[in-house]
Amino acid sequence: MATTQVIIVGGGFSGTALAIHLARTSSSRLLITVVEPRASLGGGVAYSTQEPAHRINVPASRMQLSGEEQGAFDRWYRQQPECSLDSVAHCDDGSVYPQRSLFGRYLAEQFAGAAQAYPHITLRHVQASAVAWEGEQLLLSNGETLQGDVLALAISHPPPSLPRALQPFSAHPALIANPWQHGVLDAIVPESSVAIIGTGLSMADVVASLGTRQHRGPLIAFSRRGQLSRDNLSGEWPEWTLAPQDVSSARQWLQHIRAEVVRAAEHNLPWQRVLDQVRVQGQAIWQSLPLREQQRFVRHLRSWWDVHRYRIAPQVSAVINARRQQGNLKVLAARLSEISDLGNQLQITLRTRDGASEAHRLDHLIVTTGPGHEALTASQPLLQSLSQQGLIRADRLGFGIDVDSQSHTLNLSGQPNARLFVVGPAARARFGELMGLPQVADHAADVAKHILQELQIAHAERCPPSAL
Repeated sequence: MATTQVIIVGGGFSGTALAIHLARTSSSRLLITVVEPRASLGGGVAYSTQEPAHRINVPASRMQLSGEEQGAFDRWYRQQPECSLDSVAHCDDGSVYPQRSLFGRYLAEQFAGAAQAYPHITLRHVQASAVAWEGEQLLLSNGETLQGDVLALAISHPPPSLPRALQPFSAHPALIANPWQHGVLDAIVPESSVAIIGTGLSMADVVASLGTRQHRGPLIAFSRRGQLSRDNLSGEWPEWTLAPQDVSSARQWLQHIRAEVVRAAEHNLPWQRVLDQVRVQGQAIWQSLPLREQQRFVRHLRSWWDVHRYRIAPQVSAVINARRQQGNLKVLAARLSEISDLGNQLQITLRTRDGASEAHRLDHLIVTTGPGHEALTASQPLLQSLSQQGLIRADRLGFGIDVDSQSHTLNLSGQPNARLFVVGPAARARFGELMGLPQVADHAADVAKHILQELQIAHAERCPPSAL
């Protein structure tokens, strides 16, 4: 019997989880190839960082490949030498927040374990980048060609997009357009003046990284609303049950959630428990909203949702709070109104929400406005190839790639491609809540199920039962 071949492009969490779920659930022979340029699988953008200040944003007990494995990573981490060596990871309530690279290592071990556990499955990692898709063949940067029955796109977040006002200064020595590039923060000396555009999770990571480099100079973080990511909840708290609600607008959902926060407070429960339940129902809520309401959410509420939903580890929060108390970190609700070249420095003028202007002379301006998802389909050669062939299209919200309810990509005419799938955050315009790890893990399991169903259909079409 011929071996069916599945190709997964991208070996971060989404791609690695998809490969493992396929191995666990397929009863047929499969060759699963993960195409990933990094030396190890599982890391991706999020978990390949070697920055000691970069920690997972939730307790280790909430990180897993599936709901049935709750606590598996926590148990694994507590057996690693890093657990005892990294005293900062431990919180007073007994929870641990490991460095992110440890979760990447855990995923790589899970992949290796799956490769050994299922003899009818062949799991392999090809260290290369995908260049183009031609027919049923994937062309790679190393010159190799892979044949596949199914192609799954586990595309990572694209690089940050440079705000228009900064584009003329893209080559300026004071501008750090992508702080995740290896070593770029090492050039920042402790006394230098720094501004960060963006105040979300990426900004929090940068502040924590600067802390490990003993930076103590003036630091400004600004964004249009000046909102910081909120702290995670510590300790054990009862679950909260949302009151039933059947509404079809973003505004009504906002009013309902606010009322639920008030109701929870009357029971001495914090707002985080309410938002956790909204997150659990997030995909159903999102898919119940018509497109115009989804667009309103993106325009008016998304930034507020993000800072409450995507919270920061207590260790990172402590660094930010300490710097604000010391007076050398200022967070502003402001926009960039002017920027000029001062040799190796930049001069910026910020216009605050109350109309005041502030001028700052900077040694470094760091961009943390987030990945450029609106340009995802043009961000790398494979996606350009698929776009040019009309096999994929951008979604209407600018989040990533348009897919159907089974995560098949949609072509230019809106028809699903039976053998082409998207797994992970690039599909979130359809599914909604698809950035947090539990939801991405569940999505990977669902996509694995849909892939196996498609392969069964294809096999039945090739080999119909003999007539009686």
